[in-house]
Amino acid sequence: MESYPNVRQMPYAPTETADLYPESDGKPMADTDLHIQWIIWLRQVLEGHFAESPEVYISGNIMMYDIEVPLRTAVSPDILVSFGIGQKTLRTYKVWEEGKAPDFVMEFSSKRTYRNDLEGKVVHYAAMGIPEYFLYDVDRRYLPTPLMGFRLVEGAYIKVSAEIDGGLRSEVLNLNFHLLDDGLGVYAPDAGEWLQTPAEAAAARAEQAETRAQHEAEERQKAEAEASRLREELARLKTR
Repeated sequence: MESYPNVRQMPYAPTETADLYPESDGKPMADTDLHIQWIIWLRQVLEGHFAESPEVYISGNIMMYDIEVPLRTAVSPDILVSFGIGQKTLRTYKVWEEGKAPDFVMEFSSKRTYRNDLEGKVVHYAAMGIPEYFLYDVDRRYLPTPLMGFRLVEGAYIKVSAEIDGGLRSEVLNLNFHLLDDGLGVYAPDAGEWLQTPAEAAAARAEQAETRAQHEAEERQKAEAEASRLREELARLKTR
């Protein structure tokens, strides 16, 4: 049975707390359409990758409360992954109810958010005991480097060093994050493949099937042409 180091055993009494723990902070999901596209893309990629792992909860832009204190200010990570609590639908993520903080969070930084992403949230997420915190600068203008990662070591975050191929490894997810010319890429080393959303994977399979069908049709045409040539050659020989 797997164990998770950031599990918190905290009793709670379920109550009607929608007013005490709001489900929205009134802020937009992201600053630009490009930010939204990449947030949705990564969430779908992770959901597809962990689809066969029912213990993994994946979400994003959900209000997250770490301490059971009414009207406490919440944080809302762009992406969060929590192992061991199961696939479910939550309205807010309350650490004392789930029994643990997420294992991985990622923020898509912008001009409006990058300072807080690099300062306040580093402190906040470390205090929550979140093992890994990654950041991606969609515009590639605001963070010191467009892709950054932090790993919790003895209660404080240390920067994740780039691999030989330039990627940043998430030990928690067992995935490697890469900066690509057109955006962000996620590589699964165990499978030896770049991850795609379910829609992208379906489109790739359809394209492969179409290519295979076209190749088979071309091979049939070649075979039929060759058979026709042989028949003509045989007929010519018979007339001699």
